Amino acid sequence: MLESLIQNKKVIYGLTTGFGNFARTIISSDNIELLQENLLRSHASGVGPPFGVARTRAILALRINVLAKGYSGISLETLLHVIAAFNASCLPFVPEKGTVGASGDLAPLAHLALGLMGEGKMWSQETGWADAKQVLEAHGLTPLKLHAKEGLALINGTQVITALGAEAVVRATAIAHQADVVAALTLDVLQGTTRALDADVHKVRPHLGQQEVASRMRRLLHSEQYPSQISESHRDCDRVQDPYTLRCCPQVHGVVHDTIQFVRNIIQTEMNSATDNPIVFQERGEIISGGNFHGEYPAKALDYLAIAVHELASLSERRIERLVNPALSSLPAFLVRSGGLNSGFMMAHCTAASLVSENKVLCHPSSVDSLPTSAGTEDHVSMGGWAARKALRVIEHVEQVLAIELLAACQGLEFLRPLRTTEPLEQVFNLVRSFSGPWEKDRFMAPEIQAMEKLLSEEQVWKTVEPYMI
Repeated sequence: MLESLIQNKKVIYGLTTGFGNFARTIISSDNIELLQENLLRSHASGVGPPFGVARTRAILALRINVLAKGYSGISLETLLHVIAAFNASCLPFVPEKGTVGASGDLAPLAHLALGLMGEGKMWSQETGWADAKQVLEAHGLTPLKLHAKEGLALINGTQVITALGAEAVVRATAIAHQADVVAALTLDVLQGTTRALDADVHKVRPHLGQQEVASRMRRLLHSEQYPSQISESHRDCDRVQDPYTLRCCPQVHGVVHDTIQFVRNIIQTEMNSATDNPIVFQERGEIISGGNFHGEYPAKALDYLAIAVHELASLSERRIERLVNPALSSLPAFLVRSGGLNSGFMMAHCTAASLVSENKVLCHPSSVDSLPTSAGTEDHVSMGGWAARKALRVIEHVEQVLAIELLAACQGLEFLRPLRTTEPLEQVFNLVRSFSGPWEKDRFMAPEIQAMEKLLSEEQVWKTVEPYMI
């Protein structure tokens, strides 16, 4: 179809014209292929460190998925060539910065495609970083030879935003489930009540996430099936209700879970969409210029994700404060004996506070900004690349704050012995103690925080309690 249109000298954007503000410049048939090569060379203008191996592979996989749908105007030969490079893990140097998220992720995807052309840098397990052509040849591959529209087909889309967004959704899901577990442990250690988790309370405000979190925490905390000696020990105390960071976990964590599901739906749709321009409808014999490249959907969703997931750290930091502050609990100051000689969790709480403060800035939505580009042709952009990168940074900080709370809650439990918490939470305690012993005196803390962060990133805390969720 494309070859026929070129032969008939049809004027079609990106096929027989220049790009952006040069859309009215007609390109001669002799320069059709050079046009595509020049597009990649000029648009590969990103800056900063490259994406890591996993993220680059994710971006390339999603671009392959778009091309495979058949709306991009790319030859099967070229697509198979791209797939071969992916299967060999021949991964181009793709800088993190440079996309405004409309017209798609042009700069980073141009770097991706340029490497497949044998230009720029490329990495593989066998070669390390080297000239792209050498890496391809080391795997028995040849550089891509582009045909009409194929350069544009390789770079016009939202695959950088979406690949990072997919990772963000997976990590957010993992830390949100485990945040419920850590909060439950802290609640018991701080001798809180389970009354606020009563099912009837949440039935009269029936948000799905709120009900799920309340149900999950009920399964973890004191019950006939899994009694807690700690809970029994203060049954007749004079406290009427707990502070919000304990009592309102279902309401605050719940909307986080609901937000993650909302964002998951958008990212999954975006992963499986044709995000090119123009779009080739072979069955209609038409090529239509549209706006599917615009990254507003994933950009807005990922800004929303960052704002929501941050609240897990916001509550967690306040619970850490309650654990380390003797005015707010019955535990020793900073969870250590011989305070003064030992500082215990004093600075760990400061670290958590600093991460929460950073998140407050990172949660400012990038998608509310727009700077016109391409001489005003692209007069509204999504800034989705930054939305995706900072969402991942926010989630990383949430993982780190909850790692600190997990350590602190287990240390707090030491001071309540010989009383025991519930069976599922004792299993979490045992997991933590297999990597980090009791805090008898000050020692190098950073490695143990990192160990807890690794436990959470590998979902080991969730896997420990999952059998009790049935």
